[in-house]
Amino acid sequence: MQSHQHGLAWLEFGRVRLWFKVARFYNPVRKPKTVRALENLGRVRLSDSFFMRDFLYSEISQIEGIPNIPDFPDRAVEVGRSLCGEVLEPLQAALGRISIRSGYRAPAVNAKGAENNNQYNCSSNESNYAQHIWDYDKPDGTRGATACVVVNSFVPYYDHTGDWKALAWWIHDHIPNYDSMCFFPKLSAFNISWSTSPERRIDSYVSPKGCLTKVGYENHAGSHESNYRQFLETIG
Repeated sequence: MQSHQHGLAWLEFGRVRLWFKVARFYNPVRKPKTVRALENLGRVRLSDSFFMRDFLYSEISQIEGIPNIPDFPDRAVEVGRSLCGEVLEPLQAALGRISIRSGYRAPAVNAKGAENNNQYNCSSNESNYAQHIWDYDKPDGTRGATACVVVNSFVPYYDHTGDWKALAWWIHDHIPNYDSMCFFPKLSAFNISWSTSPERRIDSYVSPKGCLTKVGYENHAGSHESNYRQFLETIG
């Protein structure tokens, strides 16, 4: 058998030559182990507005000295592009600039955050697979990615009213490919996820705490425009 530079090969039987394509085997991107390799990963563009580097900063990583680097960069990039392209970009296009509070977490970083009874407000690694730990799937094969973000234009409205639900319902009505959201008290920051198996569920640690909606709730379908009309008026 002879090979060819364009992915072709042939077998010869006397004067007969049979050509066929050679399968190109998947070669996973290795975990960066040099500054240059990590810089190159950070330059990977996930969408028009976001690069991989935007999601790699971690206070836990900085203080605890644990590198926040994906074990499987290609997997992280793939789901990160879905999160950015299908969720974050349309959100930013409609409501203005969003700030990234937290994005990707390496398993060791997340595990440190979950130590000592959730010392840094991180759930277990098992709970964060296909969430903040982008490059590991859930046991059932579900893939996904999560980022904690702030919608800058919403902060004044939230500071004045305390009504986080206005933003939650706007996203629910206008960003069809989100998987889940969970809101926090400071700045009305919230986790928002993309997943191959979206649940379209909203939870909150801000009063009223708990689950705002999920599939099966009477309030899940239909328009919720009355809940965010006042917010939209404040941003023109």
